[in-house]
Amino acid sequence: MLNPVPDGRLSASHNVSATVQKVVDVLFQRIQSGEYGVDQRLPSERMLASDLSVARNTVREALDVLEKQGLIRRSPGSGSFVNPKSDQGPLTHSKVGAETSPLNLQVTRGVLEPEIVRLAVMNMSPRQIEALEETLTKIEAVRTDAEAFVQLEEDFYRKLAEGTGNPLLASCYDMVIDCCRQSFRVAHLRRHLTPARIEDYQRRYNSLFNAVASRDIERAVEFIRLHLIEEQRLLLQDF
Repeated sequence: MLNPVPDGRLSASHNVSATVQKVVDVLFQRIQSGEYGVDQRLPSERMLASDLSVARNTVREALDVLEKQGLIRRSPGSGSFVNPKSDQGPLTHSKVGAETSPLNLQVTRGVLEPEIVRLAVMNMSPRQIEALEETLTKIEAVRTDAEAFVQLEEDFYRKLAEGTGNPLLASCYDMVIDCCRQSFRVAHLRRHLTPARIEDYQRRYNSLFNAVASRDIERAVEFIRLHLIEEQRLLLQDF
């Protein structure tokens, strides 16, 4: 299915421009290196176009190539996701996500997120806190783009999970993020992630970051518990 060439590039199966091939090469390398992990959602076409300094139609054509080669799959309304490199058995993350109800997701988040935050406050290195602040800065720059906000939000939570120093816990949380990407979550965000709510969430994440940076475990954990209650309240409006 794949057509890699000796220098590690991905040769398109049809004629494409040099610019499209360059984007294909960059995305292929990111997938191969694990920068975009299995079942991870790729940045939006707009974000990739800005990142790579190309037109959106160039990105779209490059994604067409990757999809035809089987490296990614596209889900209308949800985005593009990295496919497994090989058969990983009957229960992949995507299947777990598809079988997880909104209530089960919220219960799992309620179990994991307070502990993740507690351990992150205790264990994050200064460099990791600095990286978390960089993500927060990007979050605070979003005004109306819900998709961009959600991707940065995922990155913020993933950095907290990695900051626990527990790879197993971080891996478990990757599965939670995958479940959050399912269709009900996308529809939920379209209804509720308005510019005003984005601004509210930005203030919340700023408060959470300040608690983490100051090593205030009690305040950080209390924040995440209240945030989960608010998200559950919004979710119950839809079901």
